[in-house]
Amino acid sequence: MAATELKAQARTGVGKGAARALRREGLIPAVIYGDKKPPLPVSISYNEALKRIYAGGFLSHVITLDVDGEKHKVIPRDYQLDPVKDKPLHVDFLRVGAGARINVQVAVHFVGEDKSPGIKRGGVLNIVHHTLELSCPADAIPEQVTVDLAGLDIGDPIHLDAVQLPTGVQLHGHEIDPTVATIVAPSGMRAEEAEAGAAESAAPAGETKE
Repeated sequence: MAATELKAQARTGVGKGAARALRREGLIPAVIYGDKKPPLPVSISYNEALKRIYAGGFLSHVITLDVDGEKHKVIPRDYQLDPVKDKPLHVDFLRVGAGARINVQVAVHFVGEDKSPGIKRGGVLNIVHHTLELSCPADAIPEQVTVDLAGLDIGDPIHLDAVQLPTGVQLHGHEIDPTVATIVAPSGMRAEEAEAGAAESAAPAGETKE
């Protein structure tokens, strides 16, 4: 995942009043923390923050934050939005040290629908995990985790152990082998199977021949 650059300015004012003053200037407050260094209050462009947050993947991209000419390698860790207008109000950046590993949420991407017998028969892809939390080298965060549906039929689950993760990337979390998705029967097929089962149960038992 290629690093991108974002301009920032060091700031001295803190508190609600200072934050409101920044927003009137088209900026929002942010802070850089971590890597055993003191927090650094900064401000960034409101428009840039808005664009990057809504472009997707904001919290899984390492970026270079240029603070008045001094460059910091960081990853966005959290952001605050206005609860009514959904406008960015604040961003937290985590410093990324050399050789660091970080935990990130990475999107799951599905391919091979045209080669899945289950989907060809009308099955529906039921996605259990749209993202996975992975432990990755900070300089090698995958853009996505790709899951191939080729050869899968209705009722087949897709477990993470069947998915090839990039070298050095590991699942982070409590589930050892989570189900990423399943291919389920369409509602019409499920209804027909249920009716057939009910009819079979209700049918009178046949006479036993002597």
